[in-house]
Order: sequence, then structure tokens, then C-alpha cells
Amino acid sequence: MPSGQNVDPPEEALAVARRYLRRERPLSALVVVLVLSVFLGTFLLTSLLPALVAGAVLLVVVRVPVVRPSGTVRLHTDADVATVVDSFTGPTPPVLAFQWGVADQITADGDTATYRIPYLFGLRSVETTVRSRTDTTPTGDRRVALDVAVNDQPWSTYTATVSRRNGRTVVEYEYTANRRLALRRLPQRIVAGRYRDEALTVQGYTVVERDGQYGL
Repeated sequence: MPSGQNVDPPEEALAVARRYLRRERPLSALVVVLVLSVFLGTFLLTSLLPALVAGAVLLVVVRVPVVRPSGTVRLHTDADVATVVDSFTGPTPPVLAFQWGVADQITADGDTATYRIPYLFGLRSVETTVRSRTDTTPTGDRRVALDVAVNDQPWSTYTATVSRRNGRTVVEYEYTANRRLALRRLPQRIVAGRYRDEALTVQGYTVVERDGQYGL
């Protein structure tokens, strides 16, 4: 973990992320329950060897990469361009509320933020690292890129263009996953779809248009 300052995330978005987590964890646990149920059911009906084979096959199925999240989102906000750019390049970017919102520790070091996210009842954890980059488009708009890595492995990229139009600030961002997601991770995405707009709303953003699935 890089050295740096600890960060306190915004409380409103934190509350939404906690509601997401309370529903996501039980749904994800159903995947484990399903595998165990198939194993035990096969064992009771046949014998140990077929049960092991059935359990192994199901484990492979739920771990097979099947979808690569991607899409575009358009947001409106009353905040000015500089404030929006600062929020996207800060340690708690609005579009990553379900990453920093479930972390038990957030640290910031320059243009890099790191989230320590526990799982398995706190017995294990992963580190999500976000590095931000900014530039200016040929039309004068500001552009922010967020490179997300999990345990030092590239995970996804968010590219946001921030502009001022008709008295409001418009944020158009594109997200692209660097790898396909396995079936066992789909419950996380399904639950996130229930709360993703609310997480942005409490941070001062209105979702105007969304094109894509299984992402934020």
C-alpha cells in the first residue's frame, strides 16, 4: 500500500454503498451455497466420486469469464467544471462509490488512491488502486482518466469528459473493463445496478443517459 494520508469518504454516498453491501454479500453467498448443494445432493443420490465431479464442474462454470462490462453515461451537475474535475481526480471519485464505499481503509498519495476492501468476514482483503490522469481536449473541455487495478492487476478504465453547457456542467464518461467477469461476480453487478444512480445522486449528479450494462 502506498504511503499517504488516510481519507474519510463522503457520508451520503457511504450510506448508499453500505446498503449495497448488505444486499450484495448474501446474494454472492448464494453462489457458494449452490455449489455445495449440488455436491451434497449428488453425493446423497450417488456416491462421493460423482459428487466431486459435479462440484468441480460447477466451480469451473461459475469461474468462467463470460462478460466484459462497458458502456457510457451522461451526467448533469450544478457544480462548476473545476470542482467536478477535482472530485474525479480526488481519492473518492463519484463513479467508484462501490469501491471506496466498502473499503475499511482509504489512503491517498498524489494522483493515486488505494482502497483496502475486506471479504470473507474480514479474513482476507484486496487492494484496489486508482490512478488519475487529466488533460484538455482540442475543444477546451477537461478530460479525466481513471485507471483501476486490483492487487496490481489492471481491472478497468474510466474516461470522463467534463464541459459546461447551457449553464450546467455535463460529464460524459466511458467505462471499459480490462478483463471478462466470471458468472460468480454477476450478483455484485446486479445489486450495483439497483444503487448506482442513487450513489451518484447523493453526490450531486443527475444521470441523464446510460448505455451499457454490468458496470457503473
